[in-house]
Amino acid sequence: MKDVTDARKGTTFEMDGKIYSVIDFEHIKIGRGSATVRLKMRDVIDGHNIERTFQAGDRIKDVDVIERSSQYLYEEDGLHYFMDQETFDQTPVSGEMLGDSLNYLKEGMMVRLSTHEGKAVGIDLPTSVELEIAETGPSFKGDTAQGGTKPAVMETGITVQVPMFLNTGDKIKVDTRTGHYVERA
Repeated sequence: MKDVTDARKGTTFEMDGKIYSVIDFEHIKIGRGSATVRLKMRDVIDGHNIERTFQAGDRIKDVDVIERSSQYLYEEDGLHYFMDQETFDQTPVSGEMLGDSLNYLKEGMMVRLSTHEGKAVGIDLPTSVELEIAETGPSFKGDTAQGGTKPAVMETGITVQVPMFLNTGDKIKVDTRTGHYVERA
C-alpha cells in the first residue's frame, strides 16, 4: 500500500478488484480543507477511462509491475508491437492503451514496457525524442529563436510550436511529458 499523493503518470495500482494505470493526476490544495488528488485512470483490462478524486490520506494497493527495455517495431491492425531486448519476445499493445504516447513513437525507438502477469499495461517513453518536421510555414530572414513561434506538424502527426527559423525537414527534440519544443537536434 502507498499513499495516493505518490501516484504519478504511469503508476499502476489495484482498486475495487480492477487494475488501473494513471493517465493524469492533479494535486489540489484548498485554503482551509484537506488536500485532494484527482486521478484520471485507465482500466488496464477493459480499456475504459475514469476519473476519481481521493483525499490526501487515502491509500492505494500496489501491483507488481515488471518493466523491461523494449524496442518499438511496427503497427499492424491497430496493435503496436514491442520486442523485449533480453528474450526477443514480441508483445502487442493496443493503440488505446498507448494513448498520447503514440504521438512520439517511431520505429526502432527504445522504451520501457510495463507488464503485469504477462499483459502489457503501459510504456515509459524517454524524456525527449528526436522528430523531423513534416510540415510548417516558411521562415524569413531575420527570424531568431526569441522572435516567436509557429505550428509545425511532426513526422508522427503531432503539432508542436517551434521557433520561426525552423523549416520542413529539420530535426528537433520534443519533450514527451509536455509536448513542447526543446532544441534543434
